Amino acid sequence: MRNLQETHLNRARASLRQALSWYGYLRKSGQLASNPELAGLVKPELEALSITLNKLDSNVIKIAAFGLVSRGKSAVLNALLGEKVLQTGPLNGVTQWPRSVRWQPGGKVQVELIDTPGLDEIEGESRAQMAREVARQADLILFVVSGDITRTEYEALLDLRQAQKPLILVFNKIDLYPDTDRAKIYENLQQLGAGHPEAEPLLPDEIVMVAAEPAPMEVRVEWPDGNVTYEWETPPTQVDELKQTILNILNREGRSLLALNALIQAREAEAAIAQKTIDLRQQEAEEIIWQFTKYKALVVGLNPIAVLDILGGAIADLLLIRSLARLYGLPITSYEAGKILKTILLSSGGLLLSELGSSFLFGLGKSTAAIASGDNPINITASAGSAIAQAGIAGYGAYAVGKAAQVYLENGCTWGQLGANTVIQEILSQVEPNTIVYRLRQELGGLGTGD
Repeated sequence: MRNLQETHLNRARASLRQALSWYGYLRKSGQLASNPELAGLVKPELEALSITLNKLDSNVIKIAAFGLVSRGKSAVLNALLGEKVLQTGPLNGVTQWPRSVRWQPGGKVQVELIDTPGLDEIEGESRAQMAREVARQADLILFVVSGDITRTEYEALLDLRQAQKPLILVFNKIDLYPDTDRAKIYENLQQLGAGHPEAEPLLPDEIVMVAAEPAPMEVRVEWPDGNVTYEWETPPTQVDELKQTILNILNREGRSLLALNALIQAREAEAAIAQKTIDLRQQEAEEIIWQFTKYKALVVGLNPIAVLDILGGAIADLLLIRSLARLYGLPITSYEAGKILKTILLSSGGLLLSELGSSFLFGLGKSTAAIASGDNPINITASAGSAIAQAGIAGYGAYAVGKAAQVYLENGCTWGQLGANTVIQEILSQVEPNTIVYRLRQELGGLGTGD
């Protein structure tokens, strides 16, 4: 398992280095330098890729605690740390901004714990943006509740699930509930915490009960002289189960979590770079598509040999895809262009495949009419009619391929052997059913649960 985790980590590093190398090549080749507007637009994404790679190399796992006010997020993290580092108190909103502390839970694992403000405090939109950014960076999320989930908590939980990160539901303040109530609440949390009524209930690794800051208890003390007094004592914290759960996850799949999170961030950054480039060069792309539409129509329409005109049309489509990729500054080879064209043909609902069939039939008719025409004006007219029809179909096909290629290219350089999407799929295909990442397989990579 450890060797597999190292493989995942190395594949993720290679994927990010490839992306940074490609965009570095663009800068050196002058494609970005000659377009200052584009260079400025994609600078945040390039910096994000570099930061993500540095985080991957540092091998530090980030665990972020979320929840509503007064649920005990800071107290839970303090209990894990074994000392009161983060401020807690009876007033709402003690934590006003995200704060990070290092945690050494044992072994070689390095962890950064992130405390966050309550998700239901004032300045809703700015807090929501803060939560999204912290969740995006986190490798593991702790969602802290202190009883049955309220509607506000459930909505906040659903929002965090959108980050597509492994999540542990922490049921805090269990010392305030009798055993029967505690068991009933636990059952409800198992189902509601999954984030969807039809989802599988949470596994043992995904829900933990704790008492991070137990309430003081009045204790009766009998003295040797017969006197009886009452004193207040604070029971010890109950977080060992949570600590052990986190350690189990980190040892079993910590490096895989790091790799997946880095790849998800890289995929988002690369797609954003591609989209910004596409938006900026939309007019130029339209001109290229129309240029190849006319070119393909002429090549197919004027070529008298049925098979060669279809081959010429296919070559035109490949050149169109490569021309668009060059315009956008995206990495693509002839082989990858061929794969994109194949994907477009198969995903077009048979529309472009029917273009090939119709073009072949018209091409045969055109060739037959041309051979038999001689000086017969009727046959010459028939040949010309077939050529015009075939040219029209080919032109439409080129335009459809160009527009579909634009959509495909929005994914940036996430395809290919080391593309972020490819490596994410590889990791998810190797996930064991008893891991916390397993629940995310369908969301992250479109994989079913029964490979």
